[in-house]
Formats: sequence, C-alpha cells, structure tokens
Amino acid sequence: MLNIDELKFDQNGLIPAIVVDAKTKDVLTLAYMNKESLAISMAEKKTCFWSRSRQELWRKGETSGNYQHIVSITADCDKDALTVMVEKDGPACHLGTESCFTNPVFANDELHEFSLDGLMELLQGRKKDKPAGSYTTYLFEKGIDKILKKVGEECTEVIIAGKADDKAETIYEIADLTYHVMVLMTEMGISLEEVRDELASRHIIDHKVKQEKMTK
Repeated sequence: MLNIDELKFDQNGLIPAIVVDAKTKDVLTLAYMNKESLAISMAEKKTCFWSRSRQELWRKGETSGNYQHIVSITADCDKDALTVMVEKDGPACHLGTESCFTNPVFANDELHEFSLDGLMELLQGRKKDKPAGSYTTYLFEKGIDKILKKVGEECTEVIIAGKADDKAETIYEIADLTYHVMVLMTEMGISLEEVRDELASRHIIDHKVKQEKMTK
C-alpha cells in the first residue's frame, strides 16, 4: 500500500480523483483531493474532496445524503491521479443524474458500446412497449412458462457444448443463456443490482472460508 506522502500533488496541493461506481464501473465524477481530504476519506471511508471554487473541504453527501462509500483507492503509474471505487447512496451529480458524464461528444459508428446494464434497459423497454416483430416481445407475450422453458433449453445447450469441450460453442450458448435469464429477470422485476449484491455477499463468505482454511 502506498503512503499518502508518496503521491504527487500538484502546485496547489491537489490530486485529481476519478470516482467510479464499484458495481456498474460507470465513471461518476472527477473531483480533487488534497492530503487532508484524502486522509479524511480514508478514515471515514466516505469521499471527501477539496472544493476549488469554495476553497474548502467538501464531504460528498453532507447536504444531499448521497454519500459515496469507498471500496478502494488506487493511484496511477505516475502516482499523480487516483481512481476511487465507491458504492453510492444516490446520484453523483448535483443536477440529480447518476453520473456527471451525460453529454455525448463523439460516437464511433463502427464500434458499439455494450454493457449488461444497457441490455437490461433494452429488455425493460421491450417489456413496456412490446414493439412488433421483436423476439423479446414474443417471449414477454407468451409469459413466464415460455421464458422458463427457454432458460431450461439454453442451460442444456451450455452443458452439451461444455461437455464437448467446444469453447466457441460454449461461449455462444452462455450468451444465449445470459440473454434468456435476463428476460426472466425483467419479467420477474429482478434487477442486476440485486444479483450483484447477492454475488458480493457470497464473495465475502467465500473469502472468510478461505481465511479460515488458511489459519487451520
């Protein structure tokens, strides 16, 4: 672990801190810390910044309640910038948006950004609007029994591909299974965050079990 004194603060005693959602990996905001605010952040396990406009310490969430609970802080290779992974209680931006980065500047038509969160938003839109000709619409119209049947079929396909030791086919079938499981989640009102939280709780349990085994 680096010591605060090893970090390179600028001529004003500040270091940029890129705040990232630990669950979604979305960039939330860019703020600045000095040694004092960084020390406070580490001690309180909540983000505390230095406000350049007000020239004072600024504890995120102090007035809004949108605290950012720190998971980890990492310095870059030059030790002059930080990424702060957080779990947030509410919107990161003072405008009420989840992230401060909401204004598109450029998009490459040849490359397309993908995320499970984006896919979930698309599925929720399909469930609400049910556009004609969409396979997803077809599944929602058929209902839970059809969706569950497809999940079962895709599970079998994954097993067959895995048993055959066919990596490419297994990847293909896992993608199919993932899609149909997310359709099921949408149908049942289960969010990705709920699944992430469940996995995170199991990671903690697994970590404790490993520690217990190591001490025996």
